[in-house]
Amino acid sequence: MAARLLLTRRLVQLLIGLFLYGIAIALMVRAGIGLSPWDVLAQGLSLKTGIPFGFVTNLVGLVVLAFWIPLRQRPGLGTVLNVLLVGPSAQLGLDLLPQQTELWAQVLFFVAGLALLAVATGLYIGPRLGPGPRDGLMTGLHARTGRPIWMVRTAIEVTVLIVGWVLGGNVGIGTLAFALLVGPLCSVTLPFFAIRLPQDAATTAARLESELEGTAEQSAGLEDEQDAVRFDVRDGILLESDRAAHDRFARADSPFVQGPQPDRAPRTPRTPDASRPSRIVAAHWLDDRITRRPRHP
Repeated sequence: MAARLLLTRRLVQLLIGLFLYGIAIALMVRAGIGLSPWDVLAQGLSLKTGIPFGFVTNLVGLVVLAFWIPLRQRPGLGTVLNVLLVGPSAQLGLDLLPQQTELWAQVLFFVAGLALLAVATGLYIGPRLGPGPRDGLMTGLHARTGRPIWMVRTAIEVTVLIVGWVLGGNVGIGTLAFALLVGPLCSVTLPFFAIRLPQDAATTAARLESELEGTAEQSAGLEDEQDAVRFDVRDGILLESDRAAHDRFARADSPFVQGPQPDRAPRTPRTPDASRPSRIVAAHWLDDRITRRPRHP
């Protein structure tokens, strides 16, 4: 019974978070002073095609999710619901909210949208039912190519931003404010809304848990992370400061440094017991440090 109640709570929190995330996007769109890179792309595509913004958001999410296939990642329940629900809730917000033209109202709408987005991010990531499609793409490319997560993330988002701007998406002071402020805001909301799960053994419930979460990397580690003082977040991805990453590497008992990662082993034949230590990764999702268990299938 307790397990069912916990799962119900996680699902309800996930749905509320995704709904509020769409409303937050709508607030920032109606502010008209700049959007996040992915929303700039969705807005540009909407302007060029005439397709409603919310539906374009769904289509972009589906295209990004399709890139998971060659990366050999399986989406979790939260990933699928992210693709399906954020777009309609954003479109609902756009239908209800008027476009703002006065500067004070634009700033008010943008600030409200950014604050709501930070809360929504904590709500939908906290249940740990799968990352957003964009985050899975970034961490998947990082895992398969070996490129630093910051490099992969920057390359993707700069490309998305440029394409969206060329298509007519709104790039402005709000875009810069989003990049600077969303990380610190989400570093507060993520641990606040995180749901800590019991350390279950390999039972039927644990297998169901694995099916719901998918196989995309999810870690972050905000538990006892006093040294990770700077974060940068987009749909839940957290980039630790260089000092925090260095300190983590110095810990002999760190599961990220010492833990083997069979899925990153070279494809060349090796002995059965051969494994390669984990690369030093300065990007972690919300659950590995909380559950203290490997995330590999």
